[in-house]
Amino acid sequence: MGRFGERIGSIEALAANLAFSTLVATTLLFVLRGGPGGLGAAFRSPWWYWVGGGGMGVLVVFSITVCAPRIGATATIGVLIAGQLAMGVVIDRFGLFGVERVELAWPRILGVLLLAIGAALSLYRT
Repeated sequence: MGRFGERIGSIEALAANLAFSTLVATTLLFVLRGGPGGLGAAFRSPWWYWVGGGGMGVLVVFSITVCAPRIGATATIGVLIAGQLAMGVVIDRFGLFGVERVELAWPRILGVLLLAIGAALSLYRT
């Protein structure tokens, strides 16, 4: 995606990627379900399903498109994964979005810290 963004522009690459993803997903839906399936239920879902699934998906693809050429694929992916894990901890801890609350124990905290250290180290260039 980073090279695609450099070639045609970041926003253009994002739009092209999401258009292709929509085409592939819709084709799979119709092939595997024989029609639209439960797609209509999506429009009756809570807003955070849309923000979490669609909005954050756009943010991830856009981040890869813009950041990978600048900081490298390893650092981009490391920072994205660390951010997702950190947000997952917050969601679990406070029971956000209807998720069951999960208390923070030392192994979970240590895991998040080690991942954050790894993500930070991936930004280091020699």
